[in-house]
Amino acid sequence: MQVRVRAVAKPSSSNLFKGLEALYAKYNKRKFVHPDPLEFLYLFPDPREREVAGLICACLAYGRVAQILKKISQCLEKMEMRPRRFLLSQDKTEIKRRFADFHYRFTKAPDMIAFLTGLKALLERYGSIEEAFANPAQDLSTTKMPLIVERLSAFVREFLDLAQLDKSYLLPDPQKKSACKRLFLYLRWMVRKDEVDPGGWSCVKPCDLLVPLDTHMFNIAKSIGFTKKKQAGLNCAIEITEAFKQINPEDPVKYDFVLTRFGIRSELSREDVPRLCLEGDEA
Repeated sequence: MQVRVRAVAKPSSSNLFKGLEALYAKYNKRKFVHPDPLEFLYLFPDPREREVAGLICACLAYGRVAQILKKISQCLEKMEMRPRRFLLSQDKTEIKRRFADFHYRFTKAPDMIAFLTGLKALLERYGSIEEAFANPAQDLSTTKMPLIVERLSAFVREFLDLAQLDKSYLLPDPQKKSACKRLFLYLRWMVRKDEVDPGGWSCVKPCDLLVPLDTHMFNIAKSIGFTKKKQAGLNCAIEITEAFKQINPEDPVKYDFVLTRFGIRSELSREDVPRLCLEGDEA
């Protein structure tokens, strides 16, 4: 199925670029990260440990942020803050023992154990998550979706096979039209490198990323005229990303962190976004 990106009315690209760059310069700082699962990634200077920790953080990033941070912390502590080493050095019995009491909303202990044993198998097969993403055993589908969507879908299908799962809330498949916000957020963390995003991967270029579309970004994108869609699904994420590419073709998700602060941090108001995107923030 070919995705058609609908043009929507929006302010001039030059004005938006200046406003977004001003916001990026002011708010793309680590001091604005908390509360965000991203903060855990800074604890892992080794990129191979960081990619494993990052996937766990991203997949558990649903619900209230205080609970997200609590459960991620519990999960990483069970793996002695070295998740990659833990998974490669422990057998399935030990993983099952350590996570027998794990429970977070839709993710029960069997779900988490299956996810982690699947991740262990993936690391044993490929050596790293990046290598698995770059060279999936699963065939890419033949739809007209962006390549990043096809690659992510193939990655998810192989991961689920290794985890012996038909489906998992932790690993949504973009082929089912979900915006897959958490997985595209993970890719942003792994691919981009600046003061906030730690990077570590080279198999994907920033220009190929898709906006991690959640409620905050969806409402902000509507307020600046990037979409008129009523649902924040995959097609909407593609449309919003294409709009950002008009502003910054080399790095369309550059402003994702900055803009979503206006829906997350209490001192920043989402209502100010349209004006600030045109004027910047001189305060």
